[in-house]
Amino acid sequence: MAGETPISKKPGFLEMGVSPVKAPDAPTYVTIDFEKGWPVAVDGEKMKASDIIRKLNKLGGENGIGLLDIVENRLVGMKDRGVYETPGGTILYRAHEVLEMITLDKDTKHMKSKLAVDFADLVYNGKWFSTLRECLQAFAVKTQEHVTGQVKLKLYKGNIITAGVTSPESLYSESLVTFEESDYNQADATGFINLWGLPDTVQALREQGKLKK
Repeated sequence: MAGETPISKKPGFLEMGVSPVKAPDAPTYVTIDFEKGWPVAVDGEKMKASDIIRKLNKLGGENGIGLLDIVENRLVGMKDRGVYETPGGTILYRAHEVLEMITLDKDTKHMKSKLAVDFADLVYNGKWFSTLRECLQAFAVKTQEHVTGQVKLKLYKGNIITAGVTSPESLYSESLVTFEESDYNQADATGFINLWGLPDTVQALREQGKLKK
């Protein structure tokens, strides 16, 4: 109608970027710095969180990152189809996840992944001011004490590829995990395996009628 202002001048329905097939043929590299779990810099430039999201939105959008087409569950029960654009958030989430791989111990990382679902449900269901949300957030904050470092990502046609990760708080030690001569006494594994498998061994002996009483 005459006098109306178009919502978007971009072709199609995307507002923040392009589809992966229209992304550049050359990859884009981005480096993100974190301090105690918080993003603090992009490509060496210190900036506040809101500006980091804006910059990553631009880079991600240009490379077809962060497009999501899903059928989700509403609070009241019906299913709903949603198409989302979250280029900056998708990049930031992946970078943080990569850094946690080398800075969090296994048990903490697994529990954090489990509780993340409950935390997301609380927020989605409008319970931000609940006691449980505060408790879960306190746990999350504690897990980030050593999540400090730098992550380099390769953005290419809708894909996010890890290009490098470093941290002064890393739990990775090449001198321990190498199969060559190392600081780890590999002979210790024999006793550990025997103890770890003891319950299964006892059960097998019982089933074979060989368990000594």
